[in-house]
Amino acid sequence: MKIVLDYIPFATFLVKFKTMSLLRHQEVFFVFISLVRVAVFQCPPTCRCSGTSADCSSLELNVSTIPNRFATDITMIKLNNNKLSAIPSGLFDTLQHLRSVSLDNNPWACDCSILYLRSWLLKQENRSQYKNIRCSSPAELQGRLILYLTEDEVVSTCQDWYCNMAFMCQIGLFAFIVIQAILLILVIMFLRRFETFSKEAVRATKEDNFRNAM
Repeated sequence: MKIVLDYIPFATFLVKFKTMSLLRHQEVFFVFISLVRVAVFQCPPTCRCSGTSADCSSLELNVSTIPNRFATDITMIKLNNNKLSAIPSGLFDTLQHLRSVSLDNNPWACDCSILYLRSWLLKQENRSQYKNIRCSSPAELQGRLILYLTEDEVVSTCQDWYCNMAFMCQIGLFAFIVIQAILLILVIMFLRRFETFSKEAVRATKEDNFRNAM
């Protein structure tokens, strides 16, 4: 009888212990889920977020200061009234739920850097909201709708940049060759001087040995 009575409090303790353990596991699980949600739904520090929309308008953002990532479930992004000349390549590619991006009133530069934005716009089902996005530069494309630019028009603006880059590469290659030639000349001069010193050292050694022999 005594053994049974001693067993009852012990069993009660086990039940309470298991209940507390289960509650603690549930608490840890909910904390983990909340942390994951914070990581996924974290708003870019420069923007104002509400639900699945991010308002990054009127912040004087440029290509260097625009947020480099958004929440994966974002549906709307406002980037209007900034100083964007282009959109970083791949910025919108992972946003599968994105439905709308406000891009008005930005100084878009329709050169090589605009190719990603143009490509992204052409993939959108609802293009009507992007029909007022126009080029601010270069002069020959100023006022043109980015959505209707041909690839040849954009690539033609890159030719000067490619030519300048090719010219700079040629200058760099020429400078590299000149430096290599100078280094080669210095090495040859050093080897010749070393050869001269070696010959003088050998001759001096022979003279010393001849004097010692006499």
